[in-house]
Amino acid sequence: MTQQKGAFEGRIGGGDGLEIQAEAEVRAEQERHRLLAGLPQLGRLLEQEGIQRLLLDYPRSWVSDALRGLLADRRGRLKAGEEAEIWAVDSERWETKAREKLEDRERPRLVRVINATGVVLHTNLGRAPLGRLACDRLQDLAGAYTNLEFDLQRRERGSRQSLLESALCAVTGAEAALVVNNNAAAVMLMLQAMSAGREVILSRGELVEIGGSFRMPEVMEVAGVRLREVGTTNRTHVRDYEQAISAETGLLLKVHRSNFVIEGFVKEVEAEALVELGHRRGVSVMVDQGSGMLMEPPAHWGERGWSVRALHRAGADVVTWSGDKLFGGPQCGVITGKAFWIKKAAKLPIARALRVDKLTLAALEATVQVYARGDDVAWRDIPVLSALSTDAEALYEQAELWVQRWRDPLKRGGWSLSWEKAEARVGGGSLPALTLPTARLCLGSEVHSVSLFEGSLRARTIPIIGLLDRGCLWLDLRTWLSGDAEVVLCLFEEMAEAREGLQSHREKRPHREK
Repeated sequence: MTQQKGAFEGRIGGGDGLEIQAEAEVRAEQERHRLLAGLPQLGRLLEQEGIQRLLLDYPRSWVSDALRGLLADRRGRLKAGEEAEIWAVDSERWETKAREKLEDRERPRLVRVINATGVVLHTNLGRAPLGRLACDRLQDLAGAYTNLEFDLQRRERGSRQSLLESALCAVTGAEAALVVNNNAAAVMLMLQAMSAGREVILSRGELVEIGGSFRMPEVMEVAGVRLREVGTTNRTHVRDYEQAISAETGLLLKVHRSNFVIEGFVKEVEAEALVELGHRRGVSVMVDQGSGMLMEPPAHWGERGWSVRALHRAGADVVTWSGDKLFGGPQCGVITGKAFWIKKAAKLPIARALRVDKLTLAALEATVQVYARGDDVAWRDIPVLSALSTDAEALYEQAELWVQRWRDPLKRGGWSLSWEKAEARVGGGSLPALTLPTARLCLGSEVHSVSLFEGSLRARTIPIIGLLDRGCLWLDLRTWLSGDAEVVLCLFEEMAEAREGLQSHREKRPHREK
C-alpha cells in the first residue's frame, strides 16, 4: 500500500512539474509578445535626432532599409527565444548600428589586395595586374569622351576594332586582328566563322576543360560545329588527322594544354606539322593558344614553339589567345590570323555581343605598345613577366633583409619572423608544370592565434593574402608588386608598436566552469 501511495504521489508530482513547465512557457511567450510589441515603429525611428543626422549623409531609402534590417534582426532574435535587449526609440544604438550598415553598403566590394601567395596569375585575385602605362592610359580616358567609334581624320563613324589592329599585327606578325571579351568567346566566334555546320577535327588529348567547368566540346556545340575526335588521350599522330579528313571537314583545331600536362608514353602533333597537313589538304588550321605568351619563353620553361609569334611563323590560319594571363593586359580574347577569316568573323551577328569597351581597348593598346618597344622592355615593364623573370637570388636577399630588420622588433610583440626558400607557381591556366624558386617570409607565434591574425589581414583596408601552413603565415615575395612592400612595412610597424600584439589576435581560450 505504501509503494502504491508513493507511486501515486510521484505521478501527481510529475503532473505538477508539467503544469509548472507549461506555465513557465506561457509566461515566456507572453514576455516575448510584450517585447515584440515594445519594438519601436520605423516612422518614430526616422524622427529620432540621431537618425536625422544620418539623413543628412545618406538617401532616406538607404536609412530606412538599414533600420528595417535592424528591426528585423531584433524581431528574429526575440522570436527565436534569444536574449535580445529592447532599445528605446531614443537610444543612440539605432544611429550607431544603422551607420555601420550604411558605411558597409558604400564600401567597395572590388578592392586592391596584396598577393603574397606565390601564384603569379592567381585567378581568384584577378590574374594579371596591368602595367604602369596601361594604368596611366585608363586614368586619362576613363572620365573622358574618346574617339572609340569616330574617325578623326575623315570626320565620320569609325570602327573600334580598327584602333588596335595594325598594332596587334605588328607585334604578332599576323595579317589581321580582332578583340572580343575573352578567349572562350574568341574560340567560339572563330569556330562559327570557319566551320559552322561542319566537322572540326581535334585530338582527344586536347579536349580540355577550362575554369568554371566550361569544356571544349560544349563550346564547339554552341558554335554550331561537329566535333570529330582523333587519336587517343596520350598519343595522336599526323596520320590520325589525315585519315579523318573528309568532305565534311571544315577545320583542323589544335588546343594548347595550358592548364595540365600529360607525361610518359605521349605523342602530339606540333602546330607546324598540322599546318603543313592542312595546307596540303586544303583545310584551314586554327590554334587555341590560350595563355597569351607572345614571345618565345626562356629555354628553362620547357616549352618552345607555342608562342603567338611562333604559331604565326608556322603558318596557322588563326590563333586565339588571352589578352591577360601571360600577355599581361586586360581580360579579353585576341584573334590574330588571316584577314579573310578575321573579316568574316567580324561580320557575324554574335561578334557585336562579344565586343569590348573603351577601357579594355585602352589598356590593351598600352600593353601592346610596351611589346612594340622591344622584348627586353616587355620583360621589365609587364608586371607578370617581371614577376616570372625575377632572379631568385634577389628574392633571397630581400627576405634576409626583412628578417634582419624586423625579427627583434616583432619578437617583443610575441611574433617570430624567418624566411625559407620555396617554389612559386605561374597559375591562371598557364604553364602548369613550371615552378619558380622563391623566398617566403614566415610569421609565427606561440602566444597569438595565427589563423585569427590571417583573418585580420584579409579585413584590412588593403587586404594581405598569404598562405597558412604548418601553423605559420607565409608571405611569398615573388608575387609582390611595386608598392606592396610599403603596405607590409606599415603592418610590421603596427605589430612592433603593439607590445601585446594586435588587439584581439591573442588566442582565446574558453574558461573552465568551476
